[in-house]
Order: sequence, then C-alpha cells, then structure tokens
Amino acid sequence: MGDTGLLDPRTIRMLADELNLHPSKQRGQNFVIDPNTVRRIVALADVRPGEVVLEVGPGLGSLTLGLLEAGARVTAVEIESSLAKRLERTVSERLPETSGRLSVVEADALRIAELDPPPTKLVANLPYNVSVPVILHLLATFPSIASGLVMVQLEVADRLVAPPGSKVYGTPSAKLAWYASASRVGTVPARVFWPVPNVESGLVAFSRREPPSGVDRRTTFDVIDAAFGQRRKMLRSALSGVFGSSAAASEALEAAGIDPTLRGETLTIQQFAAIVGHLPASV
Repeated sequence: MGDTGLLDPRTIRMLADELNLHPSKQRGQNFVIDPNTVRRIVALADVRPGEVVLEVGPGLGSLTLGLLEAGARVTAVEIESSLAKRLERTVSERLPETSGRLSVVEADALRIAELDPPPTKLVANLPYNVSVPVILHLLATFPSIASGLVMVQLEVADRLVAPPGSKVYGTPSAKLAWYASASRVGTVPARVFWPVPNVESGLVAFSRREPPSGVDRRTTFDVIDAAFGQRRKMLRSALSGVFGSSAAASEALEAAGIDPTLRGETLTIQQFAAIVGHLPASV
C-alpha cells in the first residue's frame, strides 16, 4: 500500500480482504471508515503529544493512526490475533515516523492487569457487548488513567452518563460515578462504520475524581447491585438481603440519612457509600 495517513473506506476493505476478515457481530466489530470522524474523536479526547493512550479493540487501525497522528504514545490492546499482528505493519506503512510510539498487546482487555508504561488516558471504539465491563475494569486496574473518551452504543452512552432520578440511571451510571464524572459529548452516525450497525453511537468523555472515602469499592458495588437488582422495590426491601432483614435495612438507611422508601435509582454514589458505612461488621 503506497498511501499514507488515516484509513479510508477503500483501504479498510483491502485490509479486510487481505486478512479474510468477516466482521463479527459477536465481538461487536464495526470499523470506522471516515478519517474526519477519527480526527473528531481525537480532538474531543484532547489527546496531547507524549500522552500514553490506551486503545482497546483497535481493529484495523483507524483510531490508532489518528491517535499517533496527534503525537500520542499508543498501547493498543487487541484480542483478535490476526488484527493484532497486522496493526504494527499498517502503522509502519501509513505513518512510518510514528511506529516507535506504538505498542500492540494481544490480549483480552478484561484480563489485563499490568501495562508498561502505565496509560494516562483511555480512548477507544469499544465493542458494544463488553463496553461497560471493560471501562469499569480498566478504571479499577489503572489508577493512572486520568481521563478519556469512549465510543459506545448510544443507549449505553446515555446509561453511563445518566444522573440519579433519570429513567436510565442504573448500575453502570452509579459504578462509573465512583471513578469519574462523565458526560456525552457527541453522537456518531451509523454510516461512518463498516459494516453499518443498526444503531448510532455516543461519545462519552470522563475525568477521574476522588472516590467516596472510608468505604470499600467492592462492598459499595455489591450494595449498588442489590439496589438495582430489584428496581421497583423500595430500598428497605431491595437491601434486606444485605442487612439481614427489611427492619435492619430501614434502620441503617435512616442512620445514613436516607429515606428507606426511596428506590435505588434516586441515590447518588455518595449516598450508596453512606449506606456501606452502616453495614454490620460481619458483612
């Protein structure tokens, strides 16, 4: 390939043919074919030269090239062996001067425990089916990630950024709020992908903040899971299993300054943490 720069639709089809690649719905493979969309994502992510950016699921390299073009050091984590092996060569062909800033890791992003150097930013077009678990795992595993931008299914984007009291506020919203403040900063039409998905995508930007102090994250997440496991129930009922009884749950909720007749979708992450502060020592 004699062309240089970001990937266009023709080059993406050529790469797919070369690899005998048939995009998998199971793995949520939808490749961005529009360079302008790539540059927009990179700009919204505020990628700076020298930053260590973690990219999950680089696929054929559309976003990888955009991140490198902006001057970042990129650690690209790809589960598909053929794609991981091709990525370095694609970069050396398209943007040869950036090759030294790319590191390709062939792995499942949900199983990564260590990266060197530690990433400072997450920028990724995430497969729809694993987007929330991947975001939460990476934020838990790499405290060095201070900010980022992810492209996910529009419905998932809305859930991630939903405030308490919203119809779509739920487990993903509350758990992401433990780590970061987040907002939807844009939408991406289906037509800029190949294959064309059935839904639009949303761009979610996040910035890490201090989590609630004095409580354990896993325990807090268990309480969140219990509260949203039975959305229609009042908290005193939904958390009765956690506290041993509805009466004990009511007592703890009142001690935490929370009305036991409320439902989980009205609580902030700070309120969930306050509940954990009143769990019995044996829990």
